Amino acid sequence: MDNKTQNFPHEGISPEVINNTYLGTLMDTLGITFTNLCPGRIEAVMPVEKRVCQPFGLLHGGATLALAESVAGQGSMLLCEPDEAAAGIQVSGSHISPAKAGDEVRAVGTIIHKGRTTHVWNIDIFTSAGKLVSTVRVVNSILKRR
Repeated sequence: MDNKTQNFPHEGISPEVINNTYLGTLMDTLGITFTNLCPGRIEAVMPVEKRVCQPFGLLHGGATLALAESVAGQGSMLLCEPDEAAAGIQVSGSHISPAKAGDEVRAVGTIIHKGRTTHVWNIDIFTSAGKLVSTVRVVNSILKRR
């Protein structure tokens, strides 16, 4: 077993359970839906609608970063022990190509470092046709709950 699959304390949790916990939050407002949860890999989709677009109908970079941070944050939370929580401390994204209103983007997050106090995630965001929209690096701090 490699570092990516060790210590998955939330094994068996479904995307439906996760999505229900986000009702009324930013993720719900943006239409983010988690679709796949695996140790070290997590996926979500977001519709490219007016609420996440710039005035001229292209996906807003800020919504893209919010999607990436949500994916990385949920990914880290699934790897955390019950007495731990994840908090984002750094995000860096490169926007490669546009996504247009009416499409749906898919974010694929993979963990590239799972340390005791930090997790580093890479999130690639694609159009429904598989075109790369953005690639984002997120660093999460792993904190003990008080």
